[in-house]
Amino acid sequence: MRADLLSDAVDGLDEALAAVDGFDEALVGGLLRPQPNQAGGLAALADAVAGSPLAARVAEAADKAAAGAAGEDHFVALAAARTALLGSVHDALTARVEEAVGRPRTDGSTAPASGEEHAANLHAAARGWLCDLARAGWQGIDHELVAGAAPVVSAMLPDPALRRLATLLDGFAAELAACCPGAALERVPVRRWADLWSRALLLALPGAARTAAVGEATGRLLPLGVDVQEHATAVQAQVHAVFEPADGGTPRLVRASVSAPKPDTVVAAGLWQLLRPHMSLLAAVGEGRAMELDAMPVTAEGDLIWDDARARAGEPADIFTSARVALPTAAAFAVSPLDRHPARIAVPVLVEGYGVEEGDDGLVFQVAGCRLPVDTDRVPAAGPLTPDVVAASGACLGLLRWDAGQFLLQPLAVERTVRKKAVAVHAGAWAGGTTDKAGVRAEKAATDAVKVLRERAGKLLRK
Repeated sequence: MRADLLSDAVDGLDEALAAVDGFDEALVGGLLRPQPNQAGGLAALADAVAGSPLAARVAEAADKAAAGAAGEDHFVALAAARTALLGSVHDALTARVEEAVGRPRTDGSTAPASGEEHAANLHAAARGWLCDLARAGWQGIDHELVAGAAPVVSAMLPDPALRRLATLLDGFAAELAACCPGAALERVPVRRWADLWSRALLLALPGAARTAAVGEATGRLLPLGVDVQEHATAVQAQVHAVFEPADGGTPRLVRASVSAPKPDTVVAAGLWQLLRPHMSLLAAVGEGRAMELDAMPVTAEGDLIWDDARARAGEPADIFTSARVALPTAAAFAVSPLDRHPARIAVPVLVEGYGVEEGDDGLVFQVAGCRLPVDTDRVPAAGPLTPDVVAASGACLGLLRWDAGQFLLQPLAVERTVRKKAVAVHAGAWAGGTTDKAGVRAEKAATDAVKVLRERAGKLLRK
C-alpha cells in the first residue's frame, strides 16, 4: 500500500467541505429571518455547484433563502447541492484509496431502482416538517416543533417501503427532542444534524426511496472481518468479505449485515447470542470458514440480503490468507448517489511491516515512513481484540475510514508473534461461540440478564 497517497492533499477537497460548512452554519440560526453571515454561507454553496446542472436552481434557492422566502422546492435544491458536494468528496477520497491500495477501480454506475410510488401524502408531510426545521434552525427548535414528526413516523412505520425514511425521521426527532430547547444548547452537532436533515429531505422525494435492483450471487464467500456497531437499544454486526463468483468473474467486495434490538444490560460478548440465530455466517467467521452461496440476493451496492437457506459452510479459510490472495483483486460495487458521503467510506485493507507509535493522540502505524492513525475506539468489546493486542501486532486487516480530515484504520484482525509463531486475533472470533474464559463469563452474564427480562415481560403480559 502506498501510504504516502493517504496523507497527500486532495485537490478541491477543502473548498468543497468549506462550502458545506458554510451552509450547515446557516441552518444553526434558521432561515426564517437569516442574517448577513448566513446569506454568505448560502451564496458559497451556490458558487460551489455553479458549474453543475444544479447551478440555476441552487442559485435561485440561495437567493430566496437569504431573503427569508424559501419554499419547499428551494430547500430541496439546497439539500441536493450539499449532498452533491459531499458526494464529490466521497468519490475523490475513494479514488485516492483505490490508487493507494492498487485495487481495481469501482464501476461508477448503479442499476436503476424499482418499485411503485405510493403514500405521496406522507412524503409531503415529512418534507413539510423538515422545511419547518430549516426555518426555525437548530437554535429555534422546541418540543412542539419536534413533536410534529410523531404522526408522520407513526403512519409510515407499518409500511415496509416507508420504514427506512420513518426510522431516519424517528431517530432524528429523538435527538432533537433530547436537546430542546435549542436556544439553551451550548454545543450544536452542526454537521451531523445537517447530514440527517438533508438526507431525510431527499429520501422524502417521490421515487428516492425505491428499492435498489437486486441480483443473485452464486460462488464462494471469504469473510475478512466483522464490524460491530452497538447502541443502547440495538446492535448490528456487518461482515466484510470477498465474493468469488462461481462463473470465474471478477471477485467483489461485499457486506452482510444482521441487527437486533437489545436491552442495555446486554453488552460485550453477550451481543453475539442476540445476533447468531439470524445469520449462520457469524458461525463461519468464528470458525474461520468460507461459505458457499447459491443464488444469494445481493443489492446493486454489494449488500448481501442474507438467507441461511441459500448458504452452507465451506472449507477452512484463514482470514489473512484471504486478505493476501483474494483481497488485492477484489473490486467494490458502485455506491448509489444518495449514499455517497465521506462517513460511509470503509474499505478493507491489509497493512504489514509497520512500526507502532503510541502517544497522547492514540495509536499510530508507521507505514513506509508515513503515519497512519489507528482508530482503536472502534474495536468492539465483543471479542478478544484489544488496543494492546493491536499495538503488539505486525500485520493488521482493517477498514480504511476517513474522519476529521484524515484517513484512519479501524482494526478487524491482527497478526502478532507469540513464541516465534504468528497468531491471529480477530474482533469477530467469538461470533460463533467461544471457550475463552472472558467470553464465556460475558455470555453467561448476558444470558442471565435476558432470562430475567423475559420473565418480567411474561409477568407483565399475564397481568
